[in-house]
Amino acid sequence: MKVIVSAAGTAGHINPALAISNKIREKEPDSEIIFIGTNRGLENDLVPRSGYELKRIEAYGLKKELSITNFKHIIQTWQSQKEVKKIIDEFQPDLVVGTGGYICGPVFMAALSKKVPTILHESNAYPGKAIKFLAKKVDCVLVGFEEAKEKMQNAKKIVVTGNPTKIKKMTIPQNEKKRILEDLGIKNDLPIVLVFGGSQGAQKINEAIVDLVKSKLNQDYQIIWATGRNQYDTVKESFENSTMSVKNLKNVKVLPYIYNMEELINVADLVICRSGAMTITELTICSKPAIFVPLPSKSANRQEDNARVLEKLGAAKIILNHELTGEKLANEIDDVIKDKAKLEKMGKAANQIAPHDVEEKIYEEIRKIVKNKK
Repeated sequence: MKVIVSAAGTAGHINPALAISNKIREKEPDSEIIFIGTNRGLENDLVPRSGYELKRIEAYGLKKELSITNFKHIIQTWQSQKEVKKIIDEFQPDLVVGTGGYICGPVFMAALSKKVPTILHESNAYPGKAIKFLAKKVDCVLVGFEEAKEKMQNAKKIVVTGNPTKIKKMTIPQNEKKRILEDLGIKNDLPIVLVFGGSQGAQKINEAIVDLVKSKLNQDYQIIWATGRNQYDTVKESFENSTMSVKNLKNVKVLPYIYNMEELINVADLVICRSGAMTITELTICSKPAIFVPLPSKSANRQEDNARVLEKLGAAKIILNHELTGEKLANEIDDVIKDKAKLEKMGKAANQIAPHDVEEKIYEEIRKIVKNKK
């Protein structure tokens, strides 16, 4: 099978595309797979690192304001269809796969004009602009959440598959949990709260945790906290201004980035984070209760929509970004962290919508489309 994969920008678009590609390669080792992205996003690191060739085009997200720059970007994005058509002519793909984002516009318009079979995957409960626009044109849309179907009623075909992810539920023995925590300088005698805001961090969450720790509101639990690489120095300086050190905070381990996320999600009792689609999926798989601080958006509150899915199940609490303070966050943590039964109930509720055999379901739909088009 020869496949072109459209993925650019954030890990939320790129990682699902890589998971789909890896499944195709697992099932059909002789497959040829290339990616189309830009020269700006995380695809430039993640795609080559995963062993795939990356073709680059000029493409940009559309903004509402009127400006010369925005007008130029619209023209460049539209004209990039010519480059995609050339790639299609040279590669002769059996299928074009996309996982959302602005890159899908020129790639899929070119693929459709060349009558190449097409399939999209939408991770969020609220579909993005590109997915909604293309849904009625492509052969099939795969979605991570049942709720997304309601917002794409004009699609030719929609299949709920769940979101592909590398993180899985683990059964960690007590002695192994103790070792993992000791490696971080964390004890095993208090509940664990895991805090993160994505690879770049979340400033609002970081500010709330700084206030919480400075006010010594975390006496009954321990915090493992990934600030994000770009914000670690800012957090460090904030504590130093209060004659405190990030290396000697009581009941707190501060990290720029977490590399063993699968282990730490599984040992955590409660997770505080944004509510991107992939994060939601990982928490449901691992049966973890959460306090979500959705990333606000002017155009569509996709992360809040994602979080509300789990809130309705009783699996999560939500604090809106503009309402977040250290004190409010501490109160929400205190409400659940000492109640093991409540934490367990929330975790089980999250697991109700955990996806199963996601990559296998996606591969089956891919095979159907390729077979039907031959």
